[in-house]
Amino acid sequence: MSPAYATFGLEPATRVGAVLADGGHQVHRDFVDFVVDGRPLLLRLSDLDAVSPLALDLPPGALDARVRDLLLESEPPLPGGRFVLYDCPECADLGCGAVTAVIERDGEDFRWRDFAWQTGEQVDLERDGYHGTGPFRFHGPAYRAALTGLLDGVPAPAPPRRVLLVGPRAGLLVRLAAVLRGIGIGADITLDATAVPVGELGHYGAALIGPTVPEPERGALREAFGRPGVGTALVTASAPILPLLVAQLQQALDRSPETSRRLTALTATPEAAEIEVAAPGRVQLTAYRLDRLRRVRSHTVLDATLGPGRHRLPLDSAAVRGETYLVARTSQGVLTAPVRAGAARD
Repeated sequence: MSPAYATFGLEPATRVGAVLADGGHQVHRDFVDFVVDGRPLLLRLSDLDAVSPLALDLPPGALDARVRDLLLESEPPLPGGRFVLYDCPECADLGCGAVTAVIERDGEDFRWRDFAWQTGEQVDLERDGYHGTGPFRFHGPAYRAALTGLLDGVPAPAPPRRVLLVGPRAGLLVRLAAVLRGIGIGADITLDATAVPVGELGHYGAALIGPTVPEPERGALREAFGRPGVGTALVTASAPILPLLVAQLQQALDRSPETSRRLTALTATPEAAEIEVAAPGRVQLTAYRLDRLRRVRSHTVLDATLGPGRHRLPLDSAAVRGETYLVARTSQGVLTAPVRAGAARD
């Protein structure tokens, strides 16, 4: 009887950066995720803030070594033939926790089994194993082709992790550029981008039109970025609120397939927000607005684990006075949505 095979593939994925409440940063990371039977492996596991060893910011030699590990052309880094499949996106230290599995040959094929959460040299499968995940048997030639193809540039790298901020080099855009650089996204500022050559604009994955740019100039910018061959996502700043602008740009930079996202939709009315979740995971939903003195106000609507499906979350009327925006986050993605609630005063 022939063995049951799982399909194996690779696709670009993202761990989005963030500015924490204490002023610290979570770094933006682009990596390549494993796709098993058409679904990203990371979505099969409990909600994790983790990246695979196949990070796109690795130098070629280091990426080659990670691929050779998965092809079993080097010794396992952990006892028992275990290899790291996902680790900490900040430091890759085993002490922070990692998803590991035994990788072994089965004839010309490869088998991944005994998935577990590991924080030290040894692992307790009974306590920390991902029961019900695997084992997976991959057809050897297809498995090899996917991994060696990565060294040849397949799959294609993610769009440029760099943004262009358009508007006066004033306080808001300067602060926004500093925040973006702090989480690992390159940022440049220009007063006018209409005359920038197409080839140069292509170095940016997204561009943001600052909130003080007049409407006639915005139209010219939309025309410039709409030229054939540009491919840069254009964002119009909703309001001078730094966390919101960061989220808008992160959303614009995300080109991952919808099938690999935990969050797939976010809409809002003054009464409620609706979130669509594709896989179980922690979701943080925050409301941002400006009060009548132009001070930024924020309100945490939700910070909890949600299961798959569509969720309706009532909104506190005090949190959505006036012009309000929602930002939904998971470790893999960000969505934003406006809430138009009238012009109530504080």
